[in-house]
Amino acid sequence: MSAVEVGARPVGSAGGNITLVVAASCAGTVFEWYDFFIFGSLATIIAAHFYSGAAASQGYIFALLTFAAGFAVRPLGALVFGRFGDRQGRKRAFLVTITLMGLATVGVGLLPDYKSIGILAPYLLVSLRVIQGFAIGGEYGGAAIYVAEHAAKHRRGAATGWIQVAGTLGLFLALAVILICRTTLGEDAFRHWAWRIPFLLSAGLLGISLWIRLRLDESPMFQRMQEEGRASQAPLAESFLRWSNLKIVLIALFGLLMGQGVVWYTAQFYTQFFLEGVVKVAPALVNALIMAATVGSAALHMFFARLSDKVGRKPVMLFGLGLAAVSFVPGFHLLAQSANRALTNAVARAPVIVVADPADCSLQFDLVGKAKFATSCDIAKGALASAGVPYRNGAAPSGAPAFVRIGSDTVTSPDGRGLGAHALAAMKTKFVQALKPALRAAGYPASADSQALDIPRTLGLLLILMTAAAALYGPQAAALVELFPTRIRYSALSFPYHVGVGWFGGFLPVIAYAIVVATGNIYAGLWYPTVIAAIGFFVTLFFLPETRERDIEA
Repeated sequence: MSAVEVGARPVGSAGGNITLVVAASCAGTVFEWYDFFIFGSLATIIAAHFYSGAAASQGYIFALLTFAAGFAVRPLGALVFGRFGDRQGRKRAFLVTITLMGLATVGVGLLPDYKSIGILAPYLLVSLRVIQGFAIGGEYGGAAIYVAEHAAKHRRGAATGWIQVAGTLGLFLALAVILICRTTLGEDAFRHWAWRIPFLLSAGLLGISLWIRLRLDESPMFQRMQEEGRASQAPLAESFLRWSNLKIVLIALFGLLMGQGVVWYTAQFYTQFFLEGVVKVAPALVNALIMAATVGSAALHMFFARLSDKVGRKPVMLFGLGLAAVSFVPGFHLLAQSANRALTNAVARAPVIVVADPADCSLQFDLVGKAKFATSCDIAKGALASAGVPYRNGAAPSGAPAFVRIGSDTVTSPDGRGLGAHALAAMKTKFVQALKPALRAAGYPASADSQALDIPRTLGLLLILMTAAAALYGPQAAALVELFPTRIRYSALSFPYHVGVGWFGGFLPVIAYAIVVATGNIYAGLWYPTVIAAIGFFVTLFFLPETRERDIEA
């Protein structure tokens, strides 16, 4: 490759070649999203292997919480590696982060399950997720900064846009590996042992990533800052205790980053959970649909990143936030209709209502696994939620047993208080079997008919949702780098990114699922990302400065 303009100097060496710089920086993002999607996509299988000691619905929530545990520690990793990157250099920081990430991902694939080592299995699984989340806390900031500090200012959006495209590549790889394993080895083998293959294959990604990164030089801006003695001795204090910098951190967090977390994860991940777990589309078909839409979204990420070099970062990102806020709730309604019209028709024709004493109904969300959810109300709601059947709530007199009204039919729910674990489980299973004839008679399908699924319409809806994510995410790396001075950039960028994306976005699946179970409304969980996106829109509109072509060597 011939020398190209990068930053203030032509680059032609291995350490400065822009293709190599982008490839090395994107490798960690591929890793991050690859792991995100294989763990999230296999949550039900992971629950069966590592939380088999709990009830099925509770085991699934535990799996989602384990998934979220990696996000919980990301801000801590951002502080540690942010300070390290501002003091010791960008290259050193993300050599360490990608090594930890890779080893933890491979470790999940090698970990014995609950049947082999008992309660130790979920503890080890959570530990690996924590290590991985800690490492990822320093990965994105380093990648975005490294590319931006090499790139010419009029091409900064396009250069950093490749990092955002790498996210979709990671998703595509994860989906492809899962789909290939499922179709070649069969669903039974995949659920039994082959689910480990996607995790183990990350060893190859780790090797390639390390090989590329070891060939790089340090960022030229960081080198000049070090040579001129301008490096910060206390980057965390400068970032978060000095109001001029803290103000920008808060604007970035509430304007862009918490919105980006929920918007991106809703479009790219919650759509899969919704289609597979709620609308009951076959898993392999869901994988294929998301893969196809992800290919289109990759081009959209780069389009919006390049567009931000011409019209500015702010208007492009405002478009993404606004589109998300207005499209999520109606978009998922239309998605359900196109993927499983029999279900939406049944809901309209014969709505399901759980009539119960409100005092007997609990929020079926237990972090420690001690609750039995044994009242007649809890048994009824748990059975319907596990079956993916939406319902409404009705009030019964105090002390009255709960019953499920399906159109004109009713099924009384039993009360399991006072029963042992095995007897309670048997009672719940019997109730589920009692519900099936009434649901079938009312036209509720056990699963979506793949032949009746409107594929073009479903893909179009997925692309609309992903367009919102792409418009927000595509220009974001450039915008974040441009907001902060070189001396504190790694710390000031990484921490709010992983609070917004890690906490608001990472906890989206478990928050949305809990809302759905509590309300019985399969669309209720979407109000969480909708409200967050709307908040981000107004904060960005009124407080975020435009940063396009700003001088970042300061």
